[in-house]
Amino acid sequence: MNRSMQTLALVLAALSCVRGAPTPQTAANATPGGGGVARDGTVLTAAAGNEGAVGARGAGAPLRDASRVPVGSSPVRGRADALVTVVVFSDFQCPFCGRVESTLRALSERYGDDLRVVWKNNPLPFHDNARPAAEAAMAVYEAAGSQAFWRFHDMLFENQQHLGPEDLEGYVRALGVDVAAWRAALDGHARSASIDNDMALAEQLGAQGTPTFFINGTQLVGAQPLERFVAVIDPVLARAREITPRESVYEAMVANPVASPDEAPPSRPTQRPARPDPEQVLRVDVAGAPALGPASALVTMVVFSDFQCPFCARVEPTIASLRRRFGNDLRVVWRNEPLPFHQSARPAAEAAMEALAQRGVAGFWRMHDTLFENQQHLDRESLEGYAQAQGLDMTRFRAALDAHTHEPTIAADEAIARRLQADGTPHFFINGRRLIGAQPEERFVAAIERARTEARAWMREHPGTTPANFYARLMATADETVRAAGGGAEEGDEGNDEQRVYTVRAARNAPYFGGANARVVIEHFTDLQCPFCARVQGAIGEIRAHYGDRVRFVWRHYPLPFHDHAMLAAEAAQEAFAQQGNDGFWRMTATLFDNQQHLERADLERYAQDQGLDMARFRRALDQHTHQARIRDDMAAADATGAQIGTPAFFINGRFVAGAYPFAEFQRRIDAALAERR
Repeated sequence: MNRSMQTLALVLAALSCVRGAPTPQTAANATPGGGGVARDGTVLTAAAGNEGAVGARGAGAPLRDASRVPVGSSPVRGRADALVTVVVFSDFQCPFCGRVESTLRALSERYGDDLRVVWKNNPLPFHDNARPAAEAAMAVYEAAGSQAFWRFHDMLFENQQHLGPEDLEGYVRALGVDVAAWRAALDGHARSASIDNDMALAEQLGAQGTPTFFINGTQLVGAQPLERFVAVIDPVLARAREITPRESVYEAMVANPVASPDEAPPSRPTQRPARPDPEQVLRVDVAGAPALGPASALVTMVVFSDFQCPFCARVEPTIASLRRRFGNDLRVVWRNEPLPFHQSARPAAEAAMEALAQRGVAGFWRMHDTLFENQQHLDRESLEGYAQAQGLDMTRFRAALDAHTHEPTIAADEAIARRLQADGTPHFFINGRRLIGAQPEERFVAAIERARTEARAWMREHPGTTPANFYARLMATADETVRAAGGGAEEGDEGNDEQRVYTVRAARNAPYFGGANARVVIEHFTDLQCPFCARVQGAIGEIRAHYGDRVRFVWRHYPLPFHDHAMLAAEAAQEAFAQQGNDGFWRMTATLFDNQQHLERADLERYAQDQGLDMARFRRALDQHTHQARIRDDMAAADATGAQIGTPAFFINGRFVAGAYPFAEFQRRIDAALAERR
């Protein structure tokens, strides 16, 4: 998938929704500075707002909390002295999280007072309604306590297809919760920090997908069947009964968890790169980008944003307030980062950039404001309405959107974001220092005041520096390579090591284009239902046109298990290859990418018929899964490399590249490979 999907835990994805890396995470899951994970050892009992102090036996002393997987003040279902604690990282929009809820209820019935369930939020960025649902649920928790939270939780999972703002308020009313108190908690983001903290904890633990469970510290991933949970819980419970005093059970077992039947729990998360160091000053170019405020401002705040992202909209009033507060000391610079799961974000960005082209910076910011004010209406007709209302030349405007005139500019902004590991929106760089998410205004004020103070000191220490040239001079000394928090890149982070060469097992008679004996070979692992794989097709076309026979580009299948139609689509493409060779294969894959929303069996047969395939052979191949072994062999070859495979993934002479990069990035790497082989 995209830049942040390269760390997908693919073998588990059939049972879970998975957050990507260095995937496009949103502002919602960006947590540095958003508050620490609670480690004070407090476990709330029923009297304090959590269910669970009263059961069939008398109330016991609450268990001491654990620092590695803290319960903290999260919602709890079950007794505070239960011997088994199941901490679940979940997402209200994730279908696998919904599926496992009946299993959790069955476990509660099976183990009774010996089991408690702790809820942790981990809304995935490609589920548009997940974060708002989490905010709504935690506002219920804040306004009405634990029992109301769990009833609301159940309603959300029972109505996963209906999680819009009106739906959420309707469920609150149905519960009998004071809507005014709920609305106050929601508008005040009373529990927003707790969601961020949960997500930070999930990242720290390597819980990159949902649902993920920690059973007295033992990790279990996915919507597993009941017997799989029982196989973990029974030995956990057996050991728990041997530990004294009872109140130390959770703390002791999380520190030294029982190994799962499949594998011992990892000693540290390995699925994601370390978080960037928020103290690092990075080189953030502002050339050509629309800005508010003078170039002589002591503080330049570059924002990477998405017109469809609700958190980007939420932070806009804060930005306006900051501009009023700091006046000419603050310059705000816009960079586009339309996230791939926001279908209207890219056209909206193109509309804003065309407003810039026609009406300059003032025109851009007028369009910018209009788009955020009308975030629920970013379809083509609405965009044209806004352009017409602002007096733009409509012929030019329509032509720009039809021809994607501003795509290179947007792609260049995205390339800068990738270099900076600005993987979510909104993402800010304040005089080069990172600040992530729709943070409270005081966080921005503190960061800007610090930057302004440092700017004045820097100017005194560097003769010849004036406000007009300060930012350029500062950036000339700034870092270009992102440093991990703690001082260096995380050990084992292969995704950022351009020099590592992987061994990719070759496939016999694979679809390809380019020279059979080319000096550069690109092995491309892809999924026909993946939107990021579709996006990168333009760059692949440019590779073909630019390099000709100097590059051999080989197609390898990697249908992701949570894409329901990806495997059958791969089989259809492989049958086209079997019948019509390379030309037929590339025609079929182009058709499939152009029609990603229509990959049902009937659709595949229609495409095959349109392309003149032998339909009896085609149907037989799909019925008998003739090509599935070949496809799985490609998948095994990718997994055998040891790289953290997501889609799209490329190996350029063995060097790993993950994500839907623009052609310029591929060109840089291919040219380097060609020069190396001379």
